Amino acid sequence: MANLIVDEGNTLCKIAVVDSKELVCDYALAEFDVSVAKELVEKYAVTHAIVASTRGGAEGICQSLKGLVDKVLHFTSMTDVPIEVEYASRVTLGTDRIATAVGTVKGLGITDALIVDMGSAITFDLVEGGAFKGGNISLGVAMRFKALHEHTAALPLCSATEPNGGVGHSTVEAIEQGVMQGVLYEIEGYISHFCGENSGKSVIFCGGDAESFVNRIKNAIFAPRKLSFTGLNEILEYNVKKGNI
Repeated sequence: MANLIVDEGNTLCKIAVVDSKELVCDYALAEFDVSVAKELVEKYAVTHAIVASTRGGAEGICQSLKGLVDKVLHFTSMTDVPIEVEYASRVTLGTDRIATAVGTVKGLGITDALIVDMGSAITFDLVEGGAFKGGNISLGVAMRFKALHEHTAALPLCSATEPNGGVGHSTVEAIEQGVMQGVLYEIEGYISHFCGENSGKSVIFCGGDAESFVNRIKNAIFAPRKLSFTGLNEILEYNVKKGNI
């Protein structure tokens, strides 16, 4: 069964085709493009689709796909998923966080983990015994650079670089390393707190900014950059089997 995965995030709209649990192709677009979806559906004989959005565009995307595929699942925080979700206010839980948790448990086969997802925001989520326990949300890398620039009179807008453990010798370097080292220390603090020697937890990294920290975080699993696609595909197939769509 070939599935179309549409994951509309805060920055990009990602579209992929997954066939027999294998990622066949994927695209990152500024906005959803129905012509791209139509081309993928026809090329790979797609029959089912799942749509998730953190910016509120899912219903419109679902409507545009209904004439292209047999079944469309609008994934919300209340959709049935193949893991337990132990969260007090599930209705407010981001679908991206649920998807990466499902991808970790069902895709990677890891049931105890700290998931660090470095997107527009940084999320630190706990999975224990295959269940989503909750987590914390922090400012993303780009958001930190933007805040320094917009809330001061003279500081320039800088961008991500690999943290080097040193100090800046110019204002640009000071901002770059201040932000990146700050994020690194924050991550290391979470790992130290939740993933001690006897915790049995793996550390999973995903998201667009994770690559900047590959050489700085030890003993972590830098998951496939499309971990959310894996999770969304598992959620779609789970709901198809249950007859929910």
